[in-house]
Amino acid sequence: MKASKTKDVVFVTGAFVSNSGWDEWRTYFESKGYNTIAPAWPFKDGTAAELRARQPNDTDLANLSLAELVDHYANIVASYAEKPIVIGHSLGGLITQIIVNRDLAAAGVAIHSVPPQGVFPYEFSFLKAGWKALGIFTDLEETYLMSFEDWQYAFVNDMPLDEQKAAYEANTIPESKKVARGGLTSAAHVDFDKPHAPLLLTSGSIDNIIPAHLNNRNYEAYKKDNGSVLNYKEFEGRNHFVVGQPTWKEDADYILAWLDKNA
Repeated sequence: MKASKTKDVVFVTGAFVSNSGWDEWRTYFESKGYNTIAPAWPFKDGTAAELRARQPNDTDLANLSLAELVDHYANIVASYAEKPIVIGHSLGGLITQIIVNRDLAAAGVAIHSVPPQGVFPYEFSFLKAGWKALGIFTDLEETYLMSFEDWQYAFVNDMPLDEQKAAYEANTIPESKKVARGGLTSAAHVDFDKPHAPLLLTSGSIDNIIPAHLNNRNYEAYKKDNGSVLNYKEFEGRNHFVVGQPTWKEDADYILAWLDKNA
């Protein structure tokens, strides 16, 4: 068990990207007195370039399921002597919501979260940005790697081309199609009526893959009269690469202020 003298934060990475995307966040949170970790997904034990070199024949990653991934992070969080704060982005936001629902976290922050089961993502931009990851009519024993063109639409829209390319090279990695499909199953279930630890959901006004409207429906699905702290914040001008956008520190400051009040 990990001893905790100051508040601990577990950062949970989303799909398609390396956990190194949290590096600046970790440094910043640690400068504010937090202990942080950003553990990789199972079978994502390398740099973005190393993981791309395994595409598409990384069968271990290809066979990873969402249920296994959630349990991976839940076990990490449960290993702390005192409940940590959990902060996740995208699919990591969904995992954060599930971990909060399991009463394992002191507080949770879900950044541009993939919605839990029951919040149907009917937005066209979500379908356009994400449907290829499901791997319909493709081999599930092979991983999926987002193309640069799809990355431009799904993650880094409205950014300069050179920044889009740099972000792709530094972050984009192959993904399990089975994990993506798991978002449509009971593995993505959250009991919206259950009382829970403080939870903040954030969104971005120009996010294509997880539009703000979808994030707001996620928030609205929760029961509001059970005594739980639940907040929602939409940030102007944030795309899905929010964790790495130049404005990331503004978002981090908002989250830190919310944690100071609620965690």
